[in-house]
Amino acid sequence: MQNRGIGTWLLARRAKAPDAIALVSDESRTESYRDLADRAERVAAALAAAGVQAGERIAFIGENQPAFVEVLFGGALAGVVVVPVNTRLAPPEVAQILADADARLLIHDARAAETARAAAGDVPRLEVGEQYEAALAAAPTGTAFPALSLDDPAVILYTSGTTGVPKGAVLTHGNLTWNALNVIIDVDLVSTDVTLVISPLFHAASLGMGLLPVLMKGGTAVLERGFDAGRALRLIERHRVTMLSGVPTTYQFIAEHPDWPSTDLSSLKKLTCGGSPVPSRVLEAYEARGLSFSQGYGMTETSPGASFLPATMTRTKVGSAGLPHFFTEVRVVDVDGRQVAGDAVGQIEVRGPNVTPGYHGRPDATSEALSADGWFRTGDLGHIDVDGYLFVVDRVKDMIITGGENVYPAEIEDLIMAIPDVTGVAVIGVPDERWGESPWAIVTLREGTTLDVDGVARELDGRVARYKIPKNVVVVDELPRTASGKIRKLDLRRQYGPSL
Repeated sequence: MQNRGIGTWLLARRAKAPDAIALVSDESRTESYRDLADRAERVAAALAAAGVQAGERIAFIGENQPAFVEVLFGGALAGVVVVPVNTRLAPPEVAQILADADARLLIHDARAAETARAAAGDVPRLEVGEQYEAALAAAPTGTAFPALSLDDPAVILYTSGTTGVPKGAVLTHGNLTWNALNVIIDVDLVSTDVTLVISPLFHAASLGMGLLPVLMKGGTAVLERGFDAGRALRLIERHRVTMLSGVPTTYQFIAEHPDWPSTDLSSLKKLTCGGSPVPSRVLEAYEARGLSFSQGYGMTETSPGASFLPATMTRTKVGSAGLPHFFTEVRVVDVDGRQVAGDAVGQIEVRGPNVTPGYHGRPDATSEALSADGWFRTGDLGHIDVDGYLFVVDRVKDMIITGGENVYPAEIEDLIMAIPDVTGVAVIGVPDERWGESPWAIVTLREGTTLDVDGVARELDGRVARYKIPKNVVVVDELPRTASGKIRKLDLRRQYGPSL
């Protein structure tokens, strides 16, 4: 059997278009497909020389940069599973991921060095820079790489569950390949496309909707280390960017920047947005510049595309998440798992070659999420109209999406409950003009006590990522509860966020 993993994409591109530009970084540094393929091969050889075996896991924590791409594809050539880690996580959260993945090696950049040192424990570390370059230079040439099938795991992306315990969604080489094909077909990518990667590559959306499809097609990816609206506008103009993939918040920041009216946006043709529907004011700002959005629905476990709404239908099907991606099926079922009739609301399920085979080391979570015939239970509620377009109407889970980042209330509630004198807590999402939603904590206290509201943020700082820290803490006399004692979060959402 030959190697059918995603690492071979670069080898094919090196043969077909060696001088074409694959990556642009730090505003002007370029890397051709020949360069990128050569360096990916050296990464694979270095991993083999270090004793990392096919099927074992290595982690990467760092901003968007060529090293991330080299490690991703080099790991793929070596049959090694790459675990991208959210740079915004606190050291205890990173340590939990490294332990769960049983990572053999942690590669990190200089900006993540402090977190890496605090989290790695006994896991060997390799810092991007002199150490990384030395490892690549010392890698033996002519290393033989293992055979891989599309069913072999390529990456593990961690996503917290409603219990607050992170789960590693395994995405195979086939999952990433079929998702890239879905995007190439539905977005109509061409080899001359230039995408500006403004969202972190440790997210499935940035990886699967931005970087990978463009590299499969032979286009160019401009990597942004950290999002800045003014710099993004400058890069669009300088590099004649044709494609952007992001969340509503990033698009809003770009449109609100002072350079927005004067920047040449004539190269832009394809704007894709996920995470939540694009607000009308953002749609109108871009339409005034002759631009329109494609929108979609998906999640980490679907690599991430499940459905896609082309720009031509944005106004015709307002609020819709679109039709299923080309090689993907979407349906809506009732509580018994039977497909609902008409446009009745039920749980959204997704099936296709882009859907995860399960969670790393979690057969319980896998069997809960996947049916015997391969349907992934999203936990989201929706309906499908007469034309087959999906509408997402609510979340079964209480997940909060703030600026494109997922926040799971249970994780934060457990930490707040550990604060002395707190007797009850509910974390909910409240509408926020800039971030989509912001987490708020509604708490009750032991009688006769008070709470330092600002102290709650200080208590959580360093223990969880800052975007997870509640933006407001409200002290109440009593939390609404059901007869069984469960907190009625719907009542709280109605009280503090009437538009939710």
